[in-house]
Amino acid sequence: MLDDTLKTQLKAYLERVTLPFEIEASLSDSESSRELQQLLQDIAAMSDKITLKLDGQDARRPSFSLMRTGTEQSLRFAAIPLGHEFTSLVLALLWTGGHPPKVEPELIEQIKSLDGDYAFEVYMSLSCHNCPDVVQALSLMSVLNPKVKTVVIDGALFQDEVNAREIMAVPSVYLNGQVFGSGRMSVEEIVAKLDTGAAARDAAKLSAKEAFDVLIVGGGPAGAAAAVYAARKGIRTGVAAERFGGQVNDTLAIENYISVLETDGPKFAMALESHVKHYGVDIMNLQRADKLIPASEPGGLIEVQLANGGVLKSKTVILSTGARWRNVNVPGEQEYKNKGVAYCPHCDGPLFKGKRVAVIGGGNSGVEAAIDLAGIVAHVTLLEFGEQLRADAVLVKKLESLPNVTIHTNAQTTEFTGEGGKLNGLNYTDRATGEAKRLELEGVFVQIGLVPNTEWLKGTVELSKFGEIIVNAKGETSVPGVFAAGDATTVPYKQIVIAAGDGAKAALSAFDHLIRH
Repeated sequence: MLDDTLKTQLKAYLERVTLPFEIEASLSDSESSRELQQLLQDIAAMSDKITLKLDGQDARRPSFSLMRTGTEQSLRFAAIPLGHEFTSLVLALLWTGGHPPKVEPELIEQIKSLDGDYAFEVYMSLSCHNCPDVVQALSLMSVLNPKVKTVVIDGALFQDEVNAREIMAVPSVYLNGQVFGSGRMSVEEIVAKLDTGAAARDAAKLSAKEAFDVLIVGGGPAGAAAAVYAARKGIRTGVAAERFGGQVNDTLAIENYISVLETDGPKFAMALESHVKHYGVDIMNLQRADKLIPASEPGGLIEVQLANGGVLKSKTVILSTGARWRNVNVPGEQEYKNKGVAYCPHCDGPLFKGKRVAVIGGGNSGVEAAIDLAGIVAHVTLLEFGEQLRADAVLVKKLESLPNVTIHTNAQTTEFTGEGGKLNGLNYTDRATGEAKRLELEGVFVQIGLVPNTEWLKGTVELSKFGEIIVNAKGETSVPGVFAAGDATTVPYKQIVIAAGDGAKAALSAFDHLIRH
């Protein structure tokens, strides 16, 4: 199962195990069970602290549990956790074996103090780059608190279970048999949902903070660059971010960031956060801004009210709230979201294996999605509103060469339809003829661009007709002392490298403002 390189790496990691633990596998005579058995035997052979049992009686087969000796830990993988989940497997082994997790001591205590019975089931796919965060968060919680029980389930391996629960997007999390959440979630977010008093405590703590010289709202490439440039000036810098890394977390491959030949979004987001932390910046994660209150007098403090009720104060503010996937905004889209309507082909594509899907959008994102999906699903129909595809010629040529792809231009989607709570197709209009048409489908992937996260700024900062923050060449907004950078602004070409440059520029402008005022 593991090549020599992976075996060498894993053996080095397992040398950090200090406490004995047991792996118990529940197997059948299937090929996947044989693969899992080989993987677990390889792992057990690498450490004398690990005992392997192959006589487990769990109903999900193949699966295996990890349990530290002398504890009631309950962590099970109904999966062969390779691909994107190999890191999750390594961390689960290390944490079970006593290696300390790299999380704040305060968070560890918060997890340990959770009181109740929490039985989590998380459905993932091995190609999903959003899933490891959720898998690792719940694995950690199970290791730290015996009242948290977690089962990690590969949707492709347990397709009948996925179909029975009508799961059409990953990660999908169930708590005590009920839907808990879907999409990327950090351990902090999960704990906050369980610990109902956490928001009020957090708000009080944030409101008590000393005023910043520069407060950055948003933690994507623009916000991270702004934080680094501001902190290097030796001024008090803070970042309030809904999730550090922003939209980058949902990007699979990054191949055009100068000097970095190739990386992926989650890796790049981690590098951004590491760089910012290096300069001692106060990072306040999981914080959604709700309102901007300009200074009441020249040189006064600007306030940012947060959704949890906390208030942050600063001499200057840099807005870098980024953008999110744009919706088609037709009937049925919200009703069938995660029930056939999806936005991440890399995450959810494997759930549609052998089925019929459509991709809406003929730009690079849409065409790339259609190419990727064509290797998994039975058939892909790509719908583009304009007269021709807008993607790069090399991508269009590749798409047109695929036998199980149909392309419709001049196609305006008018409705998503479904039955029994699941998507069963879409209706569209041929804009050239006016003819109404119908596609019978099991899935639709929406890839039509971005919308800025600026609704909370309406009436405070001047916005364009598209909702973008209007900025000048220095990144200044219509409000004195408030600057903006990145995808949320009117700066053209929404690219990581451009956002980072804008963030640096906004920080330098904010520093100049502080000097002059």
